Amino acid sequence: MKIIKEFREFAIKGNMFDMAIGIIIGVAFNKIVSSLVNDIITPVFGLVLGKVNFQNLKLVIQEEIKTTAGEIEQELITLNYGVFLQSVLDFLIIAMTVFLIVKGINKLRARADNEKDNTVPTPKDIQLLSEIRDLLKNQK
Repeated sequence: MKIIKEFREFAIKGNMFDMAIGIIIGVAFNKIVSSLVNDIITPVFGLVLGKVNFQNLKLVIQEEIKTTAGEIEQELITLNYGVFLQSVLDFLIIAMTVFLIVKGINKLRARADNEKDNTVPTPKDIQLLSEIRDLLKNQK
């Protein structure tokens, strides 16, 4: 899988330009991606999984304890893994977006730095000297 290999190289190596793009994209699209995940993708997943709201997915570690007067003596303690799953999905979408942008820029760089193009333009002074040499040969 070439794309996974490229993503691994991007994630491990990266350079300042790649990192700057990642930061800019991450900040600029944070709200858009969060809305996409929270308002579109997660509800669809929840519907497919049986009308589950990811915000409500939690593991209760300790139940809430109330006194006889109705006051809370011990708070409810939960692990909110649904919110965590949404954050992971946010991250994956942002990371993939940044990866695809950097991949596109690297492709453009590769075209600009095409090493197969071996034609090197002749410097002006050498070209002029060659013309003078040819003129002198023709005079004889």
